[in-house]
Amino acid sequence: MLSLDKQNEWRERYRAAHPGWWPATELYADLVRQQLTPQARVLDIGCGRGGLVEQLEHPLAQVTGVDPDWLSLHEHRLALPRVAAFSDDLPFAPETFDVAFASWVLEHLARPLLTFRSIARVLKPGGTFVFITPNGRHPLALLNKTMGRVGALQGKLVARLYGRAADDTFATHYRANSQHDLVQLAAQTGLHLAALHTIPDPTYLAFNRLFFTLMTRFENALPEGRKIHLVGVLVLQQDFGLILD
Repeated sequence: MLSLDKQNEWRERYRAAHPGWWPATELYADLVRQQLTPQARVLDIGCGRGGLVEQLEHPLAQVTGVDPDWLSLHEHRLALPRVAAFSDDLPFAPETFDVAFASWVLEHLARPLLTFRSIARVLKPGGTFVFITPNGRHPLALLNKTMGRVGALQGKLVARLYGRAADDTFATHYRANSQHDLVQLAAQTGLHLAALHTIPDPTYLAFNRLFFTLMTRFENALPEGRKIHLVGVLVLQQDFGLILD
């Protein structure tokens, strides 16, 4: 089994051999922090039981979590406002939030256009949406997409390899997981793709030193646009409110 702690050990070895490399999660957290002001209203989409919000040190009264899984909301580790809902129909008034972010959500969207429209509606003009998600063009993402079509098998395999509960494994669609997809979705919803980073990470099959070495060579050989992680920032255009009217 490849635990998260072991993955992080391999990431530190990769960082030591590749000066300047950041794990995607660290870049993602930094980009979210860059968007925050002391008064910012923040929306954590797919908040689960915690995650990035636990690292931000932002006033909890100004952060709202949303997730379709009621049990995860009930078990959330922070006392912040939270709502059970799907991202394609966010139950908030227009122009409520300054910043929204989503950790490992976009790959699960069967109808991403609805989610992007919903996010654009609840953001204030000039507001930002920051995300981290797998790159749909990476070979492992393509494999995961194939596995996702067989449902229960994917959950059992993930549980066996990574020690994650099968109930926490959700179907993947990868319909908002490439630069082309993101630009198209942004253009239809008044958002602008202000930044998109592709980041390598060879640790997902690093079950031992040999696998880590092989995956490092494989990841390094991939073209820039096919690295395993996407981290990006979308900005709501200032005049989008006129479109909604």
